[in-house]
Amino acid sequence: MQTLFEPQDPAVAKKLAQKLIHLADSYRERTGIMPTFMEVCGSHTMALARTGVKLILQGHVRLLSGPGCPVCVTDQKQIDAMIELAESDDRIVCTFGDMIRVPGSKRSLQSAKTEGRDIRIVYSPLDAVRIAEENPDRDVVFLGVGFETTVPVLAAALQLAYKKQLKNFSMWATTKLVQPVLRTLLTEKHVKINGFLLPGHVSIVLGQHAYQFLVDEFQMPGVISGFETVEMLSAIYQLVKMLDADHPAIMNNYKSVVRENGNPAAQKLMFDYFEPCDEAWRGIGMIPQSGLDIREKYAAYNAKKKFKIEVGEPKKTRCRCGDMICGLATPEECILFGKACTPLHPVGPCMVSTEGACSAHYAYMRKDG
Repeated sequence: MQTLFEPQDPAVAKKLAQKLIHLADSYRERTGIMPTFMEVCGSHTMALARTGVKLILQGHVRLLSGPGCPVCVTDQKQIDAMIELAESDDRIVCTFGDMIRVPGSKRSLQSAKTEGRDIRIVYSPLDAVRIAEENPDRDVVFLGVGFETTVPVLAAALQLAYKKQLKNFSMWATTKLVQPVLRTLLTEKHVKINGFLLPGHVSIVLGQHAYQFLVDEFQMPGVISGFETVEMLSAIYQLVKMLDADHPAIMNNYKSVVRENGNPAAQKLMFDYFEPCDEAWRGIGMIPQSGLDIREKYAAYNAKKKFKIEVGEPKKTRCRCGDMICGLATPEECILFGKACTPLHPVGPCMVSTEGACSAHYAYMRKDG
């Protein structure tokens, strides 16, 4: 009840943190294993660092960042293709703000914009539809990056463009699905964790039932959490409690907004306009049926089919973003972190995105910060 009604109360947070640390330490003394969990959501990565939860739990519970930052998991070849898309003089490219500074092999969207390309930051794909209406003589392309949280609004933009029969609007979709990547992390990457802190935003669309496979196939517990301090501490406490009792389950600790079967209307809209496809992930490679692409019925709005964009193999760097989204490295284990790679001069997307592990660590958790 305190989690529900007092999610920001410092006294409740302190009491819960003490209880959590005691249980985690008792488990470690008994088994010799420090409880290790992965936060799937990029918003959790930032919130856990900003609120101090990660620092408080250091030495008691290990929290690893996972593949929850949409910008971070986007394959480098897709990044290069989107930058190449913006090179045309007669094209307007619209994007969410996080994408603008992501380094490509040659340059970023921001550097292309400073050289005169028409690249616009928008807050919604629907803004891009409006821009297409206002500029009928130019092609307008929206860069559709995101997880299930974002896909329904991408579908709403396609729905509106189709209704208005706009010929100059299209979308470069490179979306990701949560379930396939979690299964891949456990089967192919063999990530050594004891459970998942499950995403709050994605779960609004998917619902609690979507994660039952974690228990059925992997005996892996998971807790859906909100983003306030008490909510996150409570969710991690539940994970340690299930681990200690050896009784894995999927728990919904965010019942104020997440339902068992999610949001059926959002799911229907999503699959009316999109269909599953194979998708490449940074640091992982191609995962079958792990993304969504625009259905053939709406192919006229698919920028990948409308424009012939070809890019070479990406430039290799020593950036370890790919390892970080798989829970195989932490920011301070990257030789570039805080030296060659900083928020002002990022080498990889994990330092650029407001949901990136490196961005969160640099802002709130550096030993010299």
